[in-house]
Amino acid sequence: MVKLDAMENPYLLPQDLRDEIARLVADAAINRYPDAGAQQLKEDIRRVSKLPPGMDVLLGNGSDEIIQLLALAVAKPGAVLLSVEPSFVMYRMIASFVGMRYVGVPLDEDFSLDPKAMLDAIRREQPALVFLAYPNNPTGNLFDAAAIKRIIAAAPGLVVVDEAYYAFARDSFIPHLAKYDNLLVMRTFSKLGMAGLRLGFLAGPAAWLSQLEKLRLPYNVGVLPQLVAARLLQHHDVLLAQAERIKQERARLLAALNAIVGIRTYSSEANFILFRVAKATQIFEGLKQRGVLIKSLSGGHPALADCLRVTVGSPEEDARFIAALQDTINQLA
Repeated sequence: MVKLDAMENPYLLPQDLRDEIARLVADAAINRYPDAGAQQLKEDIRRVSKLPPGMDVLLGNGSDEIIQLLALAVAKPGAVLLSVEPSFVMYRMIASFVGMRYVGVPLDEDFSLDPKAMLDAIRREQPALVFLAYPNNPTGNLFDAAAIKRIIAAAPGLVVVDEAYYAFARDSFIPHLAKYDNLLVMRTFSKLGMAGLRLGFLAGPAAWLSQLEKLRLPYNVGVLPQLVAARLLQHHDVLLAQAERIKQERARLLAALNAIVGIRTYSSEANFILFRVAKATQIFEGLKQRGVLIKSLSGGHPALADCLRVTVGSPEEDARFIAALQDTINQLA
């Protein structure tokens, strides 16, 4: 099937880089435990992410592990984890897993942030932890940066800006890390082309991260992910060039969707596009029958009724998707 459901980079690495990684892996000491501190990898992350001086890095097995670690760090009876709705489902799920109370603040009808509702919720709930996905998943939009700064200033606890899709967006909160004592920025390299390595990181003041390290399980990032990710980050330009191709293809895919009668698209700064269409569940099934897999969000949240989400694939994959989508709509008409 054409797999456009998981926000993966559709492109393989260049052959010379794949050969380089093959030689690296062949000589890896997989009979030994990994570097528990992953110092080389952290240095590479600091460099490519342009972290402000004094900021530290914590590594996770994808960002999911980091979300769980943060929740565990602040969980206690009555503690609140606050985010927006709809957003990344793991915020709510992990809050439940660790015994925190989850509060989701509804987004506006166009999926923009409601600053007043957020500030009111912060005053009312006094959350220990706030997550804001930037860009948001599954909607794809960037929230207003000035509103996020007001939220950070008002929050009594930690505010984590989740930049899983940083490579496709025009803005980041990493440059603001030194300005706020309670701000942390979380990223994953999965969307950039390392989904199989399962590597995420949290950036922020050493005072916070040194405490969070106490909860991190030992050797959570193995020998091979450390070696391969460090080498790939030495070729960060290759990955960013692929991200640029995806951004260009995103614009073409958005135009193709907008040309189909009955589809409403939402602007995206991620590597996926959210769209709304009548009979979304039937269209999702029709696409599967035609060999194309995307994500059905209809039924997951009231604001996402009749919504589907498609990952930006290669031009060939996206052409197959558009053809299958048009064919399915015509059949259902």
